[in-house]
Amino acid sequence: MNVTIGIDIGGTNTKYGVVDREGNVLFHDSISTTGYDEFETYIKSLSSEIKKNLGGNQVVGVGVGAANGNYYKGTIEHATNLKWKGILPIGEMLKKEFNAPAVITNDANAAAVGEMVFGAAKGMKDFIVITLGTGLGSGIVSNGQLVNGKHGIAGELGHTTVNYAGRYCNCGKRGCLETYVSATGIKRTVYKLLADHLENSELRQISFENLNTKMITECAQRGDVVALAAFEYTGRILGTKLAETVAHTDPEAIFLFGGLSLAGDLIFKPTIKHMEVNLMPVFRGKVKILPSGLQNQAAPILGASSLVWSTLK
Repeated sequence: MNVTIGIDIGGTNTKYGVVDREGNVLFHDSISTTGYDEFETYIKSLSSEIKKNLGGNQVVGVGVGAANGNYYKGTIEHATNLKWKGILPIGEMLKKEFNAPAVITNDANAAAVGEMVFGAAKGMKDFIVITLGTGLGSGIVSNGQLVNGKHGIAGELGHTTVNYAGRYCNCGKRGCLETYVSATGIKRTVYKLLADHLENSELRQISFENLNTKMITECAQRGDVVALAAFEYTGRILGTKLAETVAHTDPEAIFLFGGLSLAGDLIFKPTIKHMEVNLMPVFRGKVKILPSGLQNQAAPILGASSLVWSTLK
């Protein structure tokens, strides 16, 4: 049977899987991204693990989603969340390992293609996927085509500016959207709000290192004042920025994907409210903000795999 390999490279772990044409994940697992000093050693180990689980199937292509993935060059370029610096020729290396074409893009672009091929964006030609993980990524589809841009790295909404004198970002700038709207960003917001508020909060007992989005969500669901304020603040910034993005791309829908989006109405309601308030009147009531149709552990693998299937059409 013909299969593709989907690889999602995160700053901490790399998820991988074997996927058939219907989007069934036949096998998936993960390895540590940080456990290898040399990029070549990492690729060899990753490839070896995948080959053990092919089960005699024929690999027709490898899809990779990674921060700063360049679609045109098949490279990862100067990724801030990876220990290997410079330009990494991952496409060429994987092509040699599997004797099959390799398609590389950034992780949010992979999520957007996955949403279009296997998720809730089936039949849509104009939409955006926002990935809310450690950082904030975005994949933009216009007229049924993924927007890659001249240099293959389009869709970096997370590094547009919210506040020019704002929070420091790993990219070297200040005030980037992802420093406010992401799993890391909402943690930073919580600690700012804890300093500003006098009310009791469960979050005062949790260290910054141990705090995570799930804890903030659970506290908000119990009515914690600081947790609720953190979601309102985060949704206001995201909604305001999405109103600007709508003016650029005029999408049918915007999908929220990733850990922070699992907070449900806590993040969706303020985001929708502030987007609508800040939209040009001609767009109001026309653009939907929806949860991803691929909210499961295998979603990043499906997104990366779908890059290959969409290329082979």
